[in-house]
Parts: sequence; structure tokens; C-alpha cells
Amino acid sequence: MPVLEKEGTQVWRRRTASETLIRWFGWLIGVAVFMLCWQRISEATTWFFVWDAPRIASDIWNRATPPRWEYITQLGRPIWDTLNIATLGTLIALCLAVPVAFLAARNTTPSALFVRPFALLIIVATRSINSLIWALLLIAIIGPGVFAGVIAIAIRSIGFCAKLLYEAIEEIDHGQVEAITATGASRWQVMAYGIVPQILPAFAGIAVFRWDINIRESTVLGLVGAGGVGLQLSASLNVLAWPQVSLILIVILVAVVISEWVSAKVRGAII
Repeated sequence: MPVLEKEGTQVWRRRTASETLIRWFGWLIGVAVFMLCWQRISEATTWFFVWDAPRIASDIWNRATPPRWEYITQLGRPIWDTLNIATLGTLIALCLAVPVAFLAARNTTPSALFVRPFALLIIVATRSINSLIWALLLIAIIGPGVFAGVIAIAIRSIGFCAKLLYEAIEEIDHGQVEAITATGASRWQVMAYGIVPQILPAFAGIAVFRWDINIRESTVLGLVGAGGVGLQLSASLNVLAWPQVSLILIVILVAVVISEWVSAKVRGAII
């Protein structure tokens, strides 16, 4: 924030001339990139369908209402499968994420040069691929079904849980760890009595939060054949049974709202 003199008085300026020029040059580059991207998108878009979208949406809405309420008797098992996919996948992920998190944390890893990079690679690799992609790969390997959905959710959740957990481990109060170490406790005793009690609240919060996310993700895994209510949704879409589709979407919405409510209550009780 330079101050310039002008005719014996000081004039305040937010930026120098060079800083202003650089700022405007940055905006110019941003606008140019946006226009280039918009041109490429426009060339690849059939605008007739875009302008006709409101009519198509209105037509689908008319076909989908009212929902086929009697079809709800066939959604009990798929919803149960969806809950199982989310719950079992979360439990498996937590069991695998805990050791990975301890190997990735700077204050608990046995080797910052060799072991920690490998643990971080696991975290990045599992987080970088969407659960739908994992489901597609697993269906090709072990076949379609609920088991593929469980494993896909588990693999996807490992990196998420391990990342938040190892950050919690690195932020613990080292005074408690030093006090327990001073008593002559072994490495495992220090971990059990000095580190684990401090990260338990964070661990519980991460588990509930990830379970809530997995409920949402497991509802769509059936679209690729990984079981759950998404399988019913895919079948209804394939035969254009719009009243069934609207009912399934309502059921998914209710399931997600309930899981959000349960997650909020549990997190509130933990915190």
C-alpha cells in the first residue's frame, strides 16, 4: 500500500502501477481462457436439445407423476442392501484406514523416508478414484452384486478416513505422550494410553461422517450392477417406467435425510 506525494500532499494508493498492471493482465488471461473453453463447449453442444430441455423435462414430469406407490413393496430388500453396502464398506475401510493413518502420521510412522510415502500413496490412490469406477473394476473382476459394492465403498473410504485420522494424530498433545514415555512405557503402551485416547473423538466423528457419505454413494452403485436400490433405479430407467423412477427417487431422498439426521445426532453426542 504505497503512499505517493502529489503537490506536497500524500496520496494513498492500494497498489503500485506494476501491481495494477499484473492484476489486469491476470484478469485478461482468465477471460481469454474462459472464452476459449466456452467456444469448445459450444462447438460440442447440440443447442437444439438444450432449448428443448424444458419441454422434455415437463413431459417426463407428467409421466412420472403420480409415483407408483404400490411398487414400494419391492424396494424393501434393495434399500436393506444399500444400507448393508454403506455400513459394511465403512467398517472395512475403518479397519484398514487406522494402520495406514498411523503409518502416515509423522509422529507415529516407523520410517518417514520409506514407510510414510507408501502410506500416503495408498491414501492418495484410494481417494483419487470414484466409487463408481471402483465398482466397475470390481464387477469385471468378481462379478456383479452387493459384494462388489461393499468392496468399492471400502476402497474409496480408506483414503478419506486415513487422511483425516492421520491429521488428527499429528495434532495431538505431545505433552501427554512425553509424560507416558517418561514412565518407561513401551512404544505400544505409549500409543495405547497416550495417543489413542486423544484421537477417539475424532475417529468416531470421521466414522459417522463417512458412513453418511457412503449412504449417498451406495444408492447409485446399482446403476453399474453393484447391487442396492440403484439396481432397481437402473432397471426402471431402462424400461422408461417413470412412475417407478419417481418413487425410487423419493425413497432414496428419504433414506439420505434419515442418514443425515442420524449422523448429526451421533456427531452431536460425540462432540
